[in-house]
Amino acid sequence: MHRLAPVLLLALPAAVHAAAPRAPVAIVTAVKASTRTPANIERDRYRHPAETLAFFGVKPTDTVVEVWPGGGWYTEILAPLTAARGRYYAAGPWERGLNGVKALQAKDAATYGKVQLAALPAAAGQPTVPDGSADVVLTFRNVHNWRFGGEDQARQMFAAMYRMLKPGGTLGVVEHRLPEARDAAAEEKSGYMKQSSVIGYATAAGFRLAGKSEINANPKDSADWPGGVWTLPPSYALKDVDRAKYAAIGESDRMTLKFVKPR
Repeated sequence: MHRLAPVLLLALPAAVHAAAPRAPVAIVTAVKASTRTPANIERDRYRHPAETLAFFGVKPTDTVVEVWPGGGWYTEILAPLTAARGRYYAAGPWERGLNGVKALQAKDAATYGKVQLAALPAAAGQPTVPDGSADVVLTFRNVHNWRFGGEDQARQMFAAMYRMLKPGGTLGVVEHRLPEARDAAAEEKSGYMKQSSVIGYATAAGFRLAGKSEINANPKDSADWPGGVWTLPPSYALKDVDRAKYAAIGESDRMTLKFVKPR
């Protein structure tokens, strides 16, 4: 009995690592949508949207919430994916934080008109995602933004995402990854987060870690750049300084974490 225990303990972490499943046809079709911006399609080689959404188990019938969608990079995929049989919320700071999605709606109402906008964080009277209504909540490269506002803000955002989800629902997180051995103070300014920190915020909110994937890993990224993560493409914070070097590295090394709200 005692001889088996160490083996079992070693096996448990391995069970949480998962290869990306083959993307269903619906996801592949949405990624190939003719309405996507060519510059955004160019980023697919770094962001692996079909594999990422498949790993998170997103289905076209789901109610999907994307938290802080920025310029709408994933909106261009999630809106057509859910348009016929699901529902897609873009949730962000009201209203300026949703300007990227609103611009898509103004340009192409046929594709993006069904996208529902919600405030997060929300003030009285602003539209919100109803508690317990979402099958999937997704956030891409945003945890560092919440950390910039302090650990309390990061905790509040994970608690808000927990409330949105149905019991058994999924939270998918992609974030720039800081090596675990680095000083945690780098999280306050570099744009990178330790994977253990993100898992810590999620589990403190009540989530259970259900899987990790290296879909969005980039071993070329040392995460110690002079301009933080924004040194790398697509931002190129240093402009033309060593631009070819950073272009060859590509976009950041990223963790891809799947959490579940217990039933």
